[in-house]
Amino acid sequence: MTRTHLTISDPVGEALHDGRAVVALESTIITHGMPYPRNVETALAVQAAITERGAVPATTAVMDGTMRVGLSDDEIDALGQAGNAA
Repeated sequence: MTRTHLTISDPVGEALHDGRAVVALESTIITHGMPYPRNVETALAVQAAITERGAVPATTAVMDGTMRVGLSDDEIDALGQAGNAA
């Protein structure tokens, strides 16, 4: 069985393919840096600021054993809630 351990979101993959700016963001602030829901609100605000300036945000995290590059809002929320349970 072949399993890929890296998932790149469509927006990030398309930006890389097209040579557009991509800003990598780590997820520690979401999981361990702030309480929920402030952690999620902050992460989404940072992503919005990057998008407004013409780049593509690529928040990174390991989820379910897979390295993900470019998280959805739902994935960020799930990380934020799980971080508070840890």
